Amino acid sequence: MRKWRAFLFLAATLFAASLALAQMTPWLQWTFLPRNIMDEIIGESSGENAWKAIMETGGYDKDRPASEYGPDSMFYETAFFLAKLKEYNLPGVELVRFPSGPTWDAVKGELWEVEPQRQKLASYRDMAAMLATGSTTADVTAELVWVGLGRKEDLAGKDVAGKIVVTEGPAGTVHRLACVDMGAAGVISMYSNRPYFDPLQLPWGNVGGGRGQEGAVPAKFAFQIPPREGDYLKRRLLAGQKIKVRAQVVTETRPADLQDLTWHIPGTDPDAGEIIFSAHLFEGFVKQGGNDDISGCAALLEIGRTLNTLINEGRIPRPKRTIRFLMGPEFSGTGPWVKAHKELMEKTLCNINLDMVGEWLSKNQSFMCLMRTTYGNPHYINDVMENYYRFVGEGNRERVQNRSNFDLVPRRIVAPTGADEPFYYSIETHYGASDHEVFNDWGVRVPGIMMIAWPDRWYHTSGDHVDKSDPTQLKRVVIIGAAAAYTIAAADDAMAMKIAGETTSNGTSRLGHQLARGLEELNGATRETLGEAYKTACAYIDAAVINEKATLETVTELAVDKKAVGEYVAVMQKTIDAVGKAHLATLDMHMKAVARSLGTAPVNLQPTELEKQAAKIVPRETARVRMNGYQGYREFINQVPSEVRQKYPVKTRYTGELQLLINGRNSALDIKKMLDAQHPTKTDLQDVLNYLEILKAAGLVEM
Repeated sequence: MRKWRAFLFLAATLFAASLALAQMTPWLQWTFLPRNIMDEIIGESSGENAWKAIMETGGYDKDRPASEYGPDSMFYETAFFLAKLKEYNLPGVELVRFPSGPTWDAVKGELWEVEPQRQKLASYRDMAAMLATGSTTADVTAELVWVGLGRKEDLAGKDVAGKIVVTEGPAGTVHRLACVDMGAAGVISMYSNRPYFDPLQLPWGNVGGGRGQEGAVPAKFAFQIPPREGDYLKRRLLAGQKIKVRAQVVTETRPADLQDLTWHIPGTDPDAGEIIFSAHLFEGFVKQGGNDDISGCAALLEIGRTLNTLINEGRIPRPKRTIRFLMGPEFSGTGPWVKAHKELMEKTLCNINLDMVGEWLSKNQSFMCLMRTTYGNPHYINDVMENYYRFVGEGNRERVQNRSNFDLVPRRIVAPTGADEPFYYSIETHYGASDHEVFNDWGVRVPGIMMIAWPDRWYHTSGDHVDKSDPTQLKRVVIIGAAAAYTIAAADDAMAMKIAGETTSNGTSRLGHQLARGLEELNGATRETLGEAYKTACAYIDAAVINEKATLETVTELAVDKKAVGEYVAVMQKTIDAVGKAHLATLDMHMKAVARSLGTAPVNLQPTELEKQAAKIVPRETARVRMNGYQGYREFINQVPSEVRQKYPVKTRYTGELQLLINGRNSALDIKKMLDAQHPTKTDLQDVLNYLEILKAAGLVEM
């Protein structure tokens, strides 16, 4: 009983300590960097500078002229940012080109009603999004047919051959059903996934050919019109009006290459490692998004200018480690560049990716989110970023600024022409779908996080322009990014231990969250499910402890005195172990209380034979994983014979994270627990073992 009381006392103490982190002291906010360096970064950074870069490259959608295509040409955005990099005298500026296939380009897209009246309905010149990407050259005069949502049941029994269908459904989907399968001449879509708050915006749509009922059918065309205007056309057709239109489309296929811009701020020690920023300048060459993601590139430009200015003027010391910057086409440009710089990736410590960071948060009803790394790529970058998010967020809140004593405001950060409003921020679990995933890839293994404003009310629509951006939010993003990168670039042993200490503090809070998850699992259990609920609850704690200790281990890469920093980290890891044990004791006590309330016996967890087997299997990756860089391992997986795949079937969707969890320390059972702790659906343990066999057959894993 004395042992149990000691455990429970420790659990209560540590859990209370983790909860205290959420009770912020608004008069005490700290940063890793000292106040004098923060003052320089805050003062030098310009939200207006970043906003102007968006204005000049993402102020509106423009028709890209033919002169921008070709191996010796530059896209307008590339040329603009290249000129700015040179204007700011940023070091190591380089334009890198990679081959790409031909790309679609619109020359003309006009849609006119010709009967019963003559009026323009849509024009590529008015709004680029009005002509769906992939549309082909055509000059068609045809009758309109209303087809509702454009589903199979809406099209059934309708004569659409040779006619232009009008729909509230997505242009691409309706084009496939009506044009490819049923011979319609084209599509007019008024689809919008957010028509009620902005009836003028259009999604970026695309169409393609396919196999119809009589064989291969090339793409035709689709026009998109805003819901506000589309409603008039819809009502006329539903009233029985016969409407005839003329669609004139001229498109070309043009040569294009992938254009990446890179530069760097050199550190004093070329062998000390690097931090790399990324943002994407293109999502296809037709769509031009002010916030997605020209805002990320504009912020990168300003981070580079700010740090370079401060260092060159001697206002802050030159850091030990190099800070590198990369912008180019999303995935398609980032992937080849990373693949071409495998040696550089070996010494890159982490990646900070900026995607959609310019949003005026209150107008957009969004948060500035930090998307952390997964358990498969644990790293202290998460907690360094969180430190600066908290500093900016807690220092710019109405509840602080409305106090009578203005000395209590940690640091008011507002751009001269920007919004004076709180910094709405959120620290999130991992989310991909941007260039940090190139760095997080199994073949690269550079831990990457993402800064992103989400949700985005104008995401992937014609409304994504500079008028949705805010200089204040851009300034805050620049400060967070610059401060975090400089913290790591300049870190010495003392800073490494400081980072480890804060990581431990944050880790106890994260463990507290896993305890809450576990308690809720038990609260929802029945007599039949109590055993599984208890096993799941304990697995949450086990997985989180492994992750927190692995995260602390990464701090040692910053150390010069490996022994001193290693000993400090070891003590912090013991703290995590103690919290984990205390939480497991709490779960055990709670499980017994739930069992009593259910009128059943307490659970006595015993591993199954499969779990015993999995606990003994510790996979480690081979040199093949990184041999060919970014996604190079896929060719080896694709070569695994079909009979092996049939013998070891895999159903889980989380194979990418499973790969990353293979580190020579995690057992197969650990991997299952860590997958389950991060995802909404559980992974079958046999699936983990089967996938390891597939990777073993590919020569990527040894066990």
